[in-house]
Amino acid sequence: MKLVRYGQAGQEKPGLIDAQGTLRDLSSVIPDVAGEALSTKSLEKLRGLDPAGLPVVPAGQRLGACVGRVGNFIAIGLNYADHAAETGAPIPAEPIVFNKAPSCIVGPNDDVIIPRGSQKTDWEVELAIVIGERASYVGANEALDFVAGYCVCNDVSEREYQLERGGTWTKGKGCPTFGPLGPWLVTRDEIPEPQNLGMWLDVNGERMQTGSTKTMIFDVAQIVSYVSHFMILEPGDVITTGTPPGVGMGMKPPRYLKSGDTVALGIDGLGEQRQRVLAYEEHASDTSLPVRERSASA
Repeated sequence: MKLVRYGQAGQEKPGLIDAQGTLRDLSSVIPDVAGEALSTKSLEKLRGLDPAGLPVVPAGQRLGACVGRVGNFIAIGLNYADHAAETGAPIPAEPIVFNKAPSCIVGPNDDVIIPRGSQKTDWEVELAIVIGERASYVGANEALDFVAGYCVCNDVSEREYQLERGGTWTKGKGCPTFGPLGPWLVTRDEIPEPQNLGMWLDVNGERMQTGSTKTMIFDVAQIVSYVSHFMILEPGDVITTGTPPGVGMGMKPPRYLKSGDTVALGIDGLGEQRQRVLAYEEHASDTSLPVRERSASA
């Protein structure tokens, strides 16, 4: 199944994409694509539905992040051997784990906002894991049983904040709009080989990243197992799993996002995202935005 959340920011409704590509409303079945709605039992119930019996959603709806009410938004750093090589970093002996703020999550086609004063905002196409069952101290051999599905993530990153300002990476990873998720949450049964997915990212139509989950150092099962030994993972938690080579920081000279850029990215079977890049000042002064959203961003 391809599960979605659609509608205005903060007012998203649950939906699914049927076999013909039509968006259908799930509001009468689940309250949101979040929490216990992502459990194995709930997903089995959804699979038993006849999509033809669900209301068709009018075309042109905004897609929100494909997961709602995310509690833990975890990220894995330097998890592609070819990306580690381009940054000159050694292959990690264990997964590098850090947090992205859940408040940075936005829809797959929402604007990405360059933080105030930022000079080094970067892009990263990533495979994200969505947890479906409470996981604590799970083994790698059983870890996929705790996964609801997968989605595309752009792990937007401010490299100065991340690497030059001391402390942890979190400062450069959780700025507002730094976590586009979607367009769809694709359930695990539709992605039987998560370690064989092609991925790409373009900036202004120029291909920057071309990679495959084949080159992940720690695979999906290892990541879920590992993280579950340090925290309890709950249904709806998201783990984004690292990026292939081609990030702006790794170019010679480095290249970073600027206002007016367009970023497009995708992963096999998981859909595509497209974001306009705006400077903080442009976004804060955009009177077309809802008052609540402009106030929160100012």
